[in-house]
Amino acid sequence: MKTIAYIKTGYGKHSLFILVLLSFLVGSSSASAQKKNDIEEGTRYLDTHFALYDSIQKQIHSLAELGYLEYKSSALLIDHLERNGFQIEKGVAGIPTAFIATYGESGPAIGLMAEYDALPGMSQDTVPYKKAREGSADGHACGHNLLGTGAVAGAVAISKWIAKGHPGTVKLYGCPAEEGGGAKAYLVRDGCFDGVDAVLDWHPASDNSVAVETGLANVQIDFRFHGVASHAAMSPEKGRSALDAVEAFDMMMNLMREHVPMTTRIHYVITNGGQAPNVVPDYAEVEYYIRSPKRTIVEDVKARALQAAQGAAMGTGTTMTYEIKSGNYERLYNHTLAEVLQQKLEQVGGVCYDSRESAFVSRVLEESGVKDTLAAFAQVREVAPLQPEAETLTGASSDVGNVSWVVPVGSFGVAAFAPGGYGHCWQQTASGGTTIGTKGLLNAAKVMYLTACELLARPKLIDQAKEEFESRRGEDFKFEPLMGDRTPPLDYRVRNK
Repeated sequence: MKTIAYIKTGYGKHSLFILVLLSFLVGSSSASAQKKNDIEEGTRYLDTHFALYDSIQKQIHSLAELGYLEYKSSALLIDHLERNGFQIEKGVAGIPTAFIATYGESGPAIGLMAEYDALPGMSQDTVPYKKAREGSADGHACGHNLLGTGAVAGAVAISKWIAKGHPGTVKLYGCPAEEGGGAKAYLVRDGCFDGVDAVLDWHPASDNSVAVETGLANVQIDFRFHGVASHAAMSPEKGRSALDAVEAFDMMMNLMREHVPMTTRIHYVITNGGQAPNVVPDYAEVEYYIRSPKRTIVEDVKARALQAAQGAAMGTGTTMTYEIKSGNYERLYNHTLAEVLQQKLEQVGGVCYDSRESAFVSRVLEESGVKDTLAAFAQVREVAPLQPEAETLTGASSDVGNVSWVVPVGSFGVAAFAPGGYGHCWQQTASGGTTIGTKGLLNAAKVMYLTACELLARPKLIDQAKEEFESRRGEDFKFEPLMGDRTPPLDYRVRNK
């Protein structure tokens, strides 16, 4: 009897174990299914709101507002975020068109950055050939209509996931004036990114890849020369030409090109050269960009440029003043965030065109002289593998660099342009204002959404990104804005128009 009782008792314990195990497995399966369903909440939202984000990006494309003047564009994005339950802080860092939109109150905070400024003189209709748009001299030749809309779409998708009860906070940063003006440096200086654990950054491109390069640090400087006006024929000896000073300065800067590191870039445009040939100009102005992979080199070349400008003024009997309008650090790379972004970019995949979009792109390629159309279409459909870290693979600068030195930043690009042209061109302006651009921004939104959910669900990844960040920038780092303590140059676009 004891033996039978023992067997029965043992069998009962075994049954209980099986029941507990089955309950655990069912619970785990249910939790896994719930997690998958929650993740799909954001992607479903993005898949079902194509028309909405197509409309928003096209409105911003049509507005084509220059840096610090993006009142309607920023208001459009703010209104959409408010409708989706975000708390908005407007006019941050003393910039009327800058804002921070926040959703969530607990857990790690993930930041996304939106840009929405256009480029001067880049007017282009949404046709596959060069044709200026009537009624506007400016245009979105860098796709910031897509960049801002895509970041906002990603932020709203993340909020849907947080609303399911997952801990976390998403902050959408409305960042004006990337194309000159460098507003992010002012946001960093004012501590707007304090308390954010990681920031995700994307940019419209003609391929799909995660950024691994540092880019170029840069400063933007206006040099202004003041002379004495006189009649250019009757009394030229009485005049002191400010234009002569600009030309002498430009000559010295062009000679300097031979004596700077090879990766340094110096370019300029004369923004005011006088009003009439028969009047000796008493005022002239030239705007310079100085770039290099290291901000220390930028600072050195800037100091030499100031000496050259002073010399030009002395030699022409004029005086000189200058204004540093923006300054951008090179980017601080974060491999941890890059790996997560690469995984999610591959999960989302490239961009697929319908027959109408394919015909548009084919015409753009033809107009651009691109012969290898198969390769051009392939780079849009495919995702490039993650490349080794590089000091610089691009000559571009961005005020994102400033942010990357105060919080870990991961950057990537998504094909949102017809693969023709070479940046800041009519091809990008034209295709970025069509559904080609909308497909790209929604892919980018999905990548940011999936990456943010992964980081929020696995806080150890955030810790790893922070450890790498601290190791790369050094213990004694202190952010020193390259534009100094000046106020944001809110009116410079108005002055230069």
